[in-house]
Amino acid sequence: MTNQTHQTDQKKSYQTTTLIYDLSVEFVRLYIDRFSRTKDQMVQAARSGRQNIAEGSQASGTSKKTEIKLVGVARASLEELLIDYEDFLRQRSLPVWAKNSPQALAIRNKTYLDNPETAANCLICLIHQANYLLDRQLQALEKAFIEKGGYSEKLFKKRLANLTKKTY
Repeated sequence: MTNQTHQTDQKKSYQTTTLIYDLSVEFVRLYIDRFSRTKDQMVQAARSGRQNIAEGSQASGTSKKTEIKLVGVARASLEELLIDYEDFLRQRSLPVWAKNSPQALAIRNKTYLDNPETAANCLICLIHQANYLLDRQLQALEKAFIEKGGYSEKLFKKRLANLTKKTY
């Protein structure tokens, strides 16, 4: 994966997780009891998915290892949120749409919050999209780290080269 592909996936994953966060805030306002602990957990998982992408991107200049870790945390947060939405549907005896169901395919281009089943399934589709982008981003980060090393390794090589110059 090229650096350009990595940057595009990073931008798309951030945009998608921003949408997931915003819609999750609205979803819990509409469909989750305001005193429920689940409400706070869902909002925090959605926020964490978004924020860790931004933080990882910021850290990338000095630590690829930190960037990989933070993108992984974002991915884990979205998985937690995905399970919360699946639980929501299961506990209300509402179906989880199959990935390629007509409803899921229609949602990929549109967003509806007019009823809880559609809203939860819409967010499940978005989370799957974000997870796909984050998986690609992680693969690109890991590949770049393996091929080029990280910031600390580069500093060590420069220091070693400097020490080698001084001894000759």
